[in-house]
Amino acid sequence: MARKKELTQHRERPVSLKTLADHLGLSPATISVVLNDVPGRSIPQTTRDRIKAAAKKLNYQPSLLARSLRNRQTHTIGILVPELGEGYHTQVLSGIGDQLVQDGYFYFTAHHRHKPELVEEYARLLVGRGAESLILVDTTFDHNFPVPAVGVAAHRHIPGVTNVILDQTKAADLALEHLYKLGHRSIAFMRGQPFSSDSEDRWRSIERAAKRLGLRIDKSLVVQLDRDLTTPELGYPVVQQLLAARKRFTALFSFNDVAAIGAIRALRDANLRVPEDVSVMGFDDVHAAAFTTPSLTTIRQPLEDMGRIAARIALSRLRGEEKYGDEVAVEPCLIVRESTREPS
Repeated sequence: MARKKELTQHRERPVSLKTLADHLGLSPATISVVLNDVPGRSIPQTTRDRIKAAAKKLNYQPSLLARSLRNRQTHTIGILVPELGEGYHTQVLSGIGDQLVQDGYFYFTAHHRHKPELVEEYARLLVGRGAESLILVDTTFDHNFPVPAVGVAAHRHIPGVTNVILDQTKAADLALEHLYKLGHRSIAFMRGQPFSSDSEDRWRSIERAAKRLGLRIDKSLVVQLDRDLTTPELGYPVVQQLLAARKRFTALFSFNDVAAIGAIRALRDANLRVPEDVSVMGFDDVHAAAFTTPSLTTIRQPLEDMGRIAARIALSRLRGEEKYGDEVAVEPCLIVRESTREPS
């Protein structure tokens, strides 16, 4: 009766390797070999099946910590992102996760809300918890780490860190050429938040693209995003600000898609039609861009591909393969939908 009670309790909570060995009348070493799929050991299949059935029945879980200490590998990657809402960061994270799962790696994710002290603390905590490499998405940092590190849109040259970036020059050219060819000359611009790692490079690229086209950027038509939001509410008040100034513009180029969606709502609330009265262009091509009304013309970043590339670089560096340089640039493309047309 006592034995039956003991086994019932084992079903309710994980048991130790020794308890499982005692239950089966086998050595802990034999059980460890079977459950860890150690090759080259001659153990009858009937014994293997009995061990696995008992482990499942008694809820035995091998100690991953012990295994990692033996192998000196945790197969774990640490990922730092500003936030975990919908849009840019989530799509990059999805690509990272897909690649790591494919390669048999686990990952921890921490979000820091662009707070430098949290970037430092969380990086240290992730490494302390066994992360063999770090992937930092849209995260500002100015030094290397004790493990291999890869940045996505980091925009800083740090020895030993590979940065996966979008070709911002081409992106700006594609966007402004599209609006210019439609006939827009009075274009309003949203600049990205100062804490976003893409903001400055993208704005400099926009200024260069405008200069090549002979397009004057009216400073009174440039608004600055500053709120730490990842919802359309980000773009709504700055467009209200533009409209309150009573400056005429026929097109608006948003820093990202979620702000563009908020801009469209602000324009509609002011009885302006998109695109008949104002054309709106986004940036990123998040999933919602194709389904808003009107559907959003935008610059597509291959966000999930960028995540997969970052994960492949991290794993390559763990294996000692140095086939990537300081920077890997990916190509944007123009996606024309319903939110842009020639000015009335």
